Amino acid sequence: MTIRRAFGEINVANPVVNMEHGEAALAYLNDPECEQPCIILLDLNMPVMNGIEFLDAIKRHEHLRRVPVIVLTTSAEEPDKVSSFNLGVAGYMVKPVDYRKFVEMMRSIDSYWTISELP
Repeated sequence: MTIRRAFGEINVANPVVNMEHGEAALAYLNDPECEQPCIILLDLNMPVMNGIEFLDAIKRHEHLRRVPVIVLTTSAEEPDKVSSFNLGVAGYMVKPVDYRKFVEMMRSIDSYWTISELP
């Protein structure tokens, strides 16, 4: 909900699909009728399958491994960062508590991925 609200403020029109846990996200992404996302914003603190497990799983799928993943989490723990980058994340960002700072973080993500060229 916070991401949608922030995207609304900065006029990002891309659809946002929210999944409650990694297994549901994998099922969604593996559905042949699912449109491949242009980017995945990943929280590491998910129930059922945590973010590191989810990241490991998508990097094993031929059709998903090139989708850029940005970890967007509350964890500033070094092992989480190392595990995430070892699995090929495009970025790791610790969510700020302050909403205005969060909006600016979303603006930065949007700016970068707007000008970035993907294969």
